[in-house]
This record gives sequence, C-alpha cells and structure tokens, in this order.
Amino acid sequence: MDSKRLILFIALSFGILLLWQEFFAPPPKPVAAAVQGQAAPATSATGAALPSAVTSTAADNTSLPAGQTIKVTTDLFNAELNTAGGDLRGLILSAYTANEDESKPLKLLQTDEGRTYVAQTGLISTGNPALPTHRTLFTSSQPAYVLTDGQNSLDVRLTAPEAQGAQVSKIYTFTRGSYLIRVRYEIRNTGTTPLAASAYYRLLRDGKAPEGENRMAYTFTGPAVYTDADKFQKVKFEDIDKNKAEYARSADNGWVSMLQHYFVSAWILKTSDGKGVCQSAQGCRFELKPASGGLYSAGVVVDLPSIAAGATHTIDMPLYAGPQITRQLQATAPGLELTKDYGWVTIIATPLYWLLEKLHTMVSNWGWAIVLLTIIIKGVFFPLSAASYRSMAKMKALAPRLERLKEQYGDDRMKFQQAMMDMYKTEKVNPLGGCLPIVVQIPVFIGLYWALLASVELRQAPWLGWIHDLTRPDPYYVLPALMAITMIGQTFLNPPPSDPVQAKMMKIMPVAFSVMFFFFPAGLVLYWLVNNILSIAQQWYINRSIEQAEAAKKVG
Repeated sequence: MDSKRLILFIALSFGILLLWQEFFAPPPKPVAAAVQGQAAPATSATGAALPSAVTSTAADNTSLPAGQTIKVTTDLFNAELNTAGGDLRGLILSAYTANEDESKPLKLLQTDEGRTYVAQTGLISTGNPALPTHRTLFTSSQPAYVLTDGQNSLDVRLTAPEAQGAQVSKIYTFTRGSYLIRVRYEIRNTGTTPLAASAYYRLLRDGKAPEGENRMAYTFTGPAVYTDADKFQKVKFEDIDKNKAEYARSADNGWVSMLQHYFVSAWILKTSDGKGVCQSAQGCRFELKPASGGLYSAGVVVDLPSIAAGATHTIDMPLYAGPQITRQLQATAPGLELTKDYGWVTIIATPLYWLLEKLHTMVSNWGWAIVLLTIIIKGVFFPLSAASYRSMAKMKALAPRLERLKEQYGDDRMKFQQAMMDMYKTEKVNPLGGCLPIVVQIPVFIGLYWALLASVELRQAPWLGWIHDLTRPDPYYVLPALMAITMIGQTFLNPPPSDPVQAKMMKIMPVAFSVMFFFFPAGLVLYWLVNNILSIAQQWYINRSIEQAEAAKKVG
C-alpha cells in the first residue's frame, strides 16, 4: 500500500500536470495547403457580402496585395503598414526578444519567414461598392514615421482614392508607453444622398504555433471572443475548419482576438473607460472563419450610422497588440486579462498570481518572489503535509516487521495480507492516510504551475547569477540537476516498497521525471526545487520524531 500511495501521488501530480494538455488540449494541427469547405460569406446590414479573406499561404505571401511599406518607429514598436489596404503587416515588440534567437527582436505580426499574421480593416456598402477595403491602394505623405523624444503620440494618415462621392482616410495613432493602437476611419460623404456603410476589422493568421514554443509546456494558440454576457470563449482552429466553432455572434461590447503564449492582439469594441464603437441596436457581429491558403480570420463587423450628404463620420477602433501583462490588460478592456490563459485552474491560478505580484513589489525580483510564494504555500499546507508524512513515517518504521511477516508467510498471500492489516490495525496506521492530503494540494500546485507558465512578466526577468530569463530553461542545467538530486533524496525518506519490482520503479521514476525538468522554464523548476527542499526538511523532521518515539516505546 505504501508504494501504491507514492505511485498515486506521482501519477496525479505529474501525470495531470504535464500530460493533461497533450490529451485534452492538443496543439493546432499543421497548416494545410488549402482549407476546404469554406464558409459562405456573411452579409452586412446594408446587404453587401463581406469581403473574402485575402488569398495567401504560409510559405508564400506574395498574394497579399502589394503596396508601399510605411515604417513606424515608437518606444515600443517597429511597425510596418502597407498602403495596400492600409494593413498592419509587421509589428516588432522592441522590449522583447525572439523565442529561439535572443539576439533578434520578437515579431508579433509578420508576413515573412513562412508566417502570416496581419491586422486588416475595410469598409463595405451596397450603395457604394467603391469604398476602400483591405485591397484598396492608399497613399501616404511620407514613407517613415518616428515618435520623437518628448512626443506623446504619433498619427499616421493613409488616404484612399475618392470612392464615388466618399472621401476616406485611415489614421493609425501610436501612443508612447502603450500597446494600444487606435485605428480611425474618417468618412466624408461628398455625395448628394445619405451613405450607409459597415466597417470590418479582422486578424488574419496561419494556424501554426509561435516559433520556439516549448513542447514540454504547451499553451493555446488561436482565436478567442469575449462579451459581458458570454464571457471568455476560446476557439480551436480545427473547430473552425469543421464548422463547430461556438462563440458569441453579436454584442455591443467585448473583443475578438488571436492568442499565443505570452502575447495577444485584439480588436476592442468597448474599452475599460466605457467608450464603445457599436451604435447599432443589433450590436456588432463577430466572425471566426477559415480563409483560403490555410489561414484563419477572427474579426468583427460594425454597422455605421447613416452619413448625411456633406457630413463626416469618424469611427475609432482600438487594437491591443502586445504582451499579456495583467495590469495593462485590466486597464485596457473588461475581460482582456483572461487572455492570460490559466485553463481550467483559473479560479486558483488568479489569486496565486495576485499574491506573486504583491511579493514582487516587496522584493523587486521575480525569482525571489517565487521562492517566497512557495514558502507561503508550503506553510499553508503544513498540517496536511505533516499528516501525510506522519503516515509515511509510521509505514517506514513498520517496514522491518512487514519484512518478517513476508518471510513468515512466504507465498501465502492471503494470510500475509491479513496479518499485515492486523498489524496496521494494532499500530493504528492507515495505509492510505497520506493520500487525501496530497490530493487536496494537487489543484493548488497545478494552479501555481499555470500562473508561472502564463506570466509574461517573468519573460526576460533575471533571478541571480546565471539565470537571466525565468521563462527559459536553465542554460547550465544547475536547477534541474539539483531538482533531480532532491527527488532521488526523497525516495530514501519514503517507506521502501515490499515488492522488488516496485522498489526498482521507485528508484527509476525520480530520474525519469527529472529529465523533463531540464527542458522546463527556470521559474517553474525553481518553484519545484524549493518545494522539494521544504518537503524533504519537513519529512526528515517527522521521520526523526517517529523514529525517536518508536525507540522510546521499545525501551519502555
């Protein structure tokens, strides 16, 4: 029973923690050459069919409409706009490095290196089919823009050719210190009749996971929709392919996004200050659909109020494109912090991260904050852990007597089992006494695992010495090696299995599990290492107390 309890602990803690996502949250499937069974185009309130997605492939993006590249440099971005459609086709986050090559900056949006990830917008109207879409060629007054020192914001104006009585400009506004990019349309009706139109905003990307994703720590990549009524809804790429995507279809609030590990881009219908773009009684309409070339479109359609002849209408849609920093997400839009996805343990991981952030404000180091958080959690569960370790210590103290019973009854398993249970009853030992405390703690351990795994705040955050980034594996494998030593050390504190095969298994298991930690982010390994050291100290103290009590009993 003692070995079975240990096996149960390992199976639950590591099996659920490390293998659960492989079966219940599979990674996106490889991008196909083309998507079959594409959904029929939706229509706007004006009755016009929404433009189909651009034709493109992950390997060849030349089918995106060609135009002039406009470079924009700010304190946070190196952006590339294209006069074809006024698309945002490139977005480098200057504060972050690439996953695979730390000498290169991180690309969030791009149309190179075999990847497609762009932000597109356009206008549609049955009464004026010449309104600019994502294929219209805009013009710009200059080829490059720079946010200079002392300048708080930067406007980039793109002008579309006059469209049968409508003059349209598309303005990007970049703000210092903010990952929120405002995309504004100025529509002037130069005709003689009212103009009815709709605006669409979408994120178009391939279905591949981000470069350098750690396969030992899989996270979700794909679109998500949020509304006040339906809350946070993730949608897998394969569900879009199979027309099984379930999400809110319309609302006057919320956002639509593309998620990946640590980063998010999202079109926001209503910001945290209450400003919204939906003025129609029917609200705005969300659309998640496959696009040609193996791409996927996540967007929203906004019906504009009728624009009288000679009048000008402005619509301003915010685009958040950047890291999943909790404080910034909360300040940007309701529910946007949920893009920092903790999975099914959100209810546990959220308060754990809150506590971790508070500790960080005290020590100004995420590594030491992890150490302090581990100590606090271990202290909270000290009584439960103590009960488990006392049970294991008593089992270990009874191990010599158990061996004698085994020799006494030989191959008579039934008599041996009966004698063993009688001994447990006499000594008041419950073979399963250590299981429940361990099972209770597992959800908390998994919650902390996800809180650390999803926190971009730890990205490029140093701890000490050789650890310069807590989200990357230990470059010299010091922490994983220490982790392996502690796991092996714990086996000597546990009661030895009566079965020789199980005994060998218990010796091999720590080594096998330790190998996985060599590929885990240093922050996660640090948590497990500190937890193991505290567990060893607690278990050693309890074992010693039980042994002294047994020795005193024998003397008496």
